[in-house]
Amino acid sequence: MAQPIEEPLRDRPLREVIRDTLRTRIFEGYYAPGTRLIERDLAAEFNVSRLPVREALRMLGQEGLLAERATRGSVVASLSEKEVEDLFDVRASLEVLACRLASQRATPEDLARLDGLLADASDALARGSINEAHRFNNDFHDEVTKIADNTFLRTALEPLQGRMHWLFRHVTDLPELIEEHRALLAAIASGDPERAAAQSARHIGKYREQYPDTV
Repeated sequence: MAQPIEEPLRDRPLREVIRDTLRTRIFEGYYAPGTRLIERDLAAEFNVSRLPVREALRMLGQEGLLAERATRGSVVASLSEKEVEDLFDVRASLEVLACRLASQRATPEDLARLDGLLADASDALARGSINEAHRFNNDFHDEVTKIADNTFLRTALEPLQGRMHWLFRHVTDLPELIEEHRALLAAIASGDPERAAAQSARHIGKYREQYPDTV
């Protein structure tokens, strides 16, 4: 079943509401790789003009979740084995740096937010809401990047965010993943950048090794 369309919030542009809904559908497998997303049909479904839909599709294309085909328009992208390896390489560089910086800059409030996201993920898992648990785990990674407070790092990661979340979505052992994130939180909270960087590298390496078995 498709993710319900969110009601537009007054402080959020329509294009972002549509983008987020389409992104969730892609992550949850409602739109398989190769699925064509037709601007006209989506505009009718969302009951909006075609302009915010066009913008949403453009934004998803920038994230790497959609590809343009000359004869088909926007289709849901897939990643080749080489692209997955490349993505892990980039992740290993940028996320390790993010954790290193976060360990130096995190405030008690920052750490509390990270802990709250893990608690939310555990609660969602206990309720059997797998997709919600995945979203909270994705938010954990995004929050670490925010805490790192490095404009150039965020600029480098933002275009990759969609593909990163797609990668995270292939992890099937969510209880283990939450515990991995708790270990990462403890390393960040220690204030030791070397410990945080090492824990992040181990975390990424573990799932890099497991990846072929999780798809």
